[in-house]
Amino acid sequence: MKKILSVMLSLILFAWLVLPAFAENGDGITIVNPYENVDWENYNRYKADLHSHTNATDGENTLKEMVEKHYELGYDILAISDHGTTSYSWTEEDIVPTMKTLAMFRKGYLPLEALSESGTAANGNSYTVTQINGDDYYVQDGGQSMLRVPYAIENNPTSFNNAHVNSFFVDYGNGILGGTSDYITPISNVDALGGISVINHPGEYSNARDEVYTADAYDRSNLYYNYVIEKFEDLLMSYNSCIGIDINSKGDNRTRFDRKLWDILLTDLAPYGRNVFAVATSDAHNLGIVNSGYVTALMPENTSEALQNCLANGEFLAGSRYIGNLDELIIYASMLEGTSLGAEIQAAADAIESEIETNGKQSTRFTFDEDAEAAYISEIYVDDSENTITISGEGILCVRWVSQGETVGQGASIDIDDCGAESYIRAEIIGEGGITYTQAFLIDDGSTESYSSSFHDFSWLAGILDPIVEFLSVFDNLFGSILKLIGILH
Repeated sequence: MKKILSVMLSLILFAWLVLPAFAENGDGITIVNPYENVDWENYNRYKADLHSHTNATDGENTLKEMVEKHYELGYDILAISDHGTTSYSWTEEDIVPTMKTLAMFRKGYLPLEALSESGTAANGNSYTVTQINGDDYYVQDGGQSMLRVPYAIENNPTSFNNAHVNSFFVDYGNGILGGTSDYITPISNVDALGGISVINHPGEYSNARDEVYTADAYDRSNLYYNYVIEKFEDLLMSYNSCIGIDINSKGDNRTRFDRKLWDILLTDLAPYGRNVFAVATSDAHNLGIVNSGYVTALMPENTSEALQNCLANGEFLAGSRYIGNLDELIIYASMLEGTSLGAEIQAAADAIESEIETNGKQSTRFTFDEDAEAAYISEIYVDDSENTITISGEGILCVRWVSQGETVGQGASIDIDDCGAESYIRAEIIGEGGITYTQAFLIDDGSTESYSSSFHDFSWLAGILDPIVEFLSVFDNLFGSILKLIGILH
């Protein structure tokens, strides 16, 4: 009996001495890893463009041309998200006559062309469009299968200030006009139907794209910027199905300050446990800008169901071949000092500084080599016992770790306990062919906060002219007859 008591007392003493050491490691911090359930060894990496356009609205190219271009560039997933026009099919013309007629005033006569169930691509390869378990796939001569994202659409099509919202997986928005400043209508309706939405290029709505310096964009001392930030935060806290924002698209002119917005949103919302995911897209209205931005979806299979889960959980990376932010370029040039890429980035930064000094505005953006590959991320490993995050892969030239909008570390691995990160941390990875953004890792210190909002949305003031535009939908059948008459519709 004495031996049993002795052993028990020894175990209690061991637990008293040792277990607190484990508990205190990292000051009780937990890293919330969006990639926790990703099987890095067995999951595939699918390249996706979640935002592109055709001449069904204001694009310059046909559906057939846009699909073929993405396929040739190695895409596995494509969302045709025309303005107010839902993607129902790739073998039939998805069109809202009112939207096509309005686009004709800007683009002129542009005939449509959908795909056939089988045919010949412009490059001479044969192709098929097949349906498997309800999903549509485009395939050329035994190559990769490219998934059509179902019900993709860019909502608020005639918004005067481009309050655009992309949504997927549920049938909402087709032919619904208007939407000036009105994010809540599409986001709430898509949420109720069980879909996914994304806030597109916020720098266009906020006019942050017109700023010259990062410090001035989304400056909270500016009442309007403060209103915009609170508006986005209220939306994101109210609707989890709105997964986040577009942070780099279409060559990073409009979005070059939207990484700052992303960091502001993360700083404010991470303490409530709300992650804000980053999306990058081409927003291609012509073939030339295709492949400027994309996401890499980490999934076991290429299906719409897997994609929806992937987006909802943040199990993807955002990537771009462009960087337009001067401050970021200066940082990357310093990190890559002594390399040819570092010299090229520094030259772009010098050109931008010269433009600003001479003209008071910027026109240059840095473009990565289109023939080079972006870094390949083989694994992102979170060590919960040491509170470290390590990124492994190929072609990684440098990694910048960001928290609260500031650089808190460099290199493939970061120690949360030592770097000074608060509430979240994220990584930016530079390769020869582009930049890759991880989703944010929330830092949970065990405290809990309750979110309450006193935000008042005044979008109805900006949308006072929307009823005039919405009235045009009454004539949709008439516009359709006109389009048939001139040979655009068959």
